[in-house]
Amino acid sequence: MPTLVVVGTQWGDEGKGKVVDVLTEQADFVVRFQGGNNAGHTLVINQKKHILHLIPSGIFRPNTICVIGNGVVVDPEVLINEIEKLKKEGVDISPNKLIISEKAQTIMPYHKALDIARETKAAQNKIGTTCRGIGPCYEDKVARKGFRLIDLTYPETFKEKLKKFLEEKNFLLKYLNAEPLRFEEIYEKYVAFGEYLKPYLTDVSQVLWNAQKSGKNILFEGAQGTFLDIDHGTYPYVTSSNTIAGNACCGSGLGPTEINSVLGIVKAYTTRVGEGPFPTELHDELGDILREKGGEYGATTGRPRRCGWLDLVMVKTALRLNGLTNLAVTKLDVLSGLKTIKLCIGYKCEGEVIDFFPSDLEKLKKVEPVYQELPGWEEDISQVKNFKELPESAKNYIKFIENYLQVPIALLSVGPERESCFLLKNPFNT
Repeated sequence: MPTLVVVGTQWGDEGKGKVVDVLTEQADFVVRFQGGNNAGHTLVINQKKHILHLIPSGIFRPNTICVIGNGVVVDPEVLINEIEKLKKEGVDISPNKLIISEKAQTIMPYHKALDIARETKAAQNKIGTTCRGIGPCYEDKVARKGFRLIDLTYPETFKEKLKKFLEEKNFLLKYLNAEPLRFEEIYEKYVAFGEYLKPYLTDVSQVLWNAQKSGKNILFEGAQGTFLDIDHGTYPYVTSSNTIAGNACCGSGLGPTEINSVLGIVKAYTTRVGEGPFPTELHDELGDILREKGGEYGATTGRPRRCGWLDLVMVKTALRLNGLTNLAVTKLDVLSGLKTIKLCIGYKCEGEVIDFFPSDLEKLKKVEPVYQELPGWEEDISQVKNFKELPESAKNYIKFIENYLQVPIALLSVGPERESCFLLKNPFNT
C-alpha cells in the first residue's frame, strides 16, 4: 500500500504541516522522522490556529495514528506540554493515538544551555539556531553520549550516566562563561518525564513494518527543508539533521524499498530564517510586502523571515536530492496584486549560466539570478476551489513551474485553511 514522504524543497516554512494535515485524510499513520522542536507547523482548522512543534500534523484526524520516529530529538518537557495542551482542547492523544520511538534521543537542559552560550559567544558569526538544544543533542547522539527516551525509564542507570555526562557539560559551560547546571534538579525532573512518557514508547520500526504489511497508508512528515539538510544544505547555515526524503527510512526504521512516492512542497516565493546566502532575496519594499502579506514570521521563534522570488534552480536541485514524484505549491494567494512576477531559472556563475544550486558557499554568494518575468494577477484567489477557477496568469505561473521542473503538481494551496487546499492529482499514487 502507498507510503508517501512529504518534504520541503526550500529552507523550510513551505507549509508542510498544512499539506500533511490535508493528506492525512487518506493516511492511517503520520510519521515525524527528523528534527526537533525547532520546527513549527501551523494549521488553521475551523478558523482556529494550532501550532505544533513535535507532534505530527495528523493529530487532528480521529482515525490517524501519529508517530515520532527515532530520528527525532525530543525535549520531553516541550512534548509533555504539547500533549497536555491538546488534551485540554479535547484532542485524543492517548498512547493508542500517539506512539513515540523508544530510540529517539533526549534533549537535556545542558544541550539548550550550550546552544545559547555558543550563539552568544559567536556574536556576529552566529549560525542563527533556534537555541532549542537541537544541535548539541545530535552531537551527543553521534558521540554516543546521549540518552534515548527509554533510558529515562531506568532511574539508576540514568543516574550514573547523567553524573558522568554533566561533569563534562559543566566544564564546557564554564569555558563559555555560562552558569553550571545542578544534577539533582535535572535527575528528578527527567525521571518524572520518563514515567509520564513510558506508555507512549515503543519500537516504531516494528509498528510501521506491520502497518505497511497489513495495507495501511503511511505518510512521512519532514521538518525544515532540503537546503537546511546537514549534508546537502547551505552548510554551516543548516539544521543538525538530514531533512531530505532518504532520511525517512533512517529516522523511522522502515526500509527504502517500502517508499512509493515523494511530494515536494514549494512555496510560491522563497523565504529563509537565519544567516546564510539567499540568491533571490528582496531587500526592498516588495520583500516587506511578501513578509507581511504571507505572515512570514517563525512559528517557533517569531523571527521575521527573509523573502524573495521563487528560485526554481533551488527546487530543481531539491528534485534531484529527494527523488520527487510530485509537487505541491503553497501560498499562491500571497502573490495576488503584483503586476509582474519573477522566477529564477538560472544563475550567472563565473562567466556561465548554470541551472543547479552550488554546494560551494563562496560561489553561491557571488551568483546572479537569471529571471523569467511573467504577468501577475489582481484577483483575490483565496476562495478558489479548483484549478479552472484561477485567473489565466495564475494558471500560467503554475504551468511554468511544472514545465520547468518536469514534475507534476499534485496540490495547490491558496489560503491558510484546510479548505484552501485542492488536489490536482493524488500524490499517494505515483
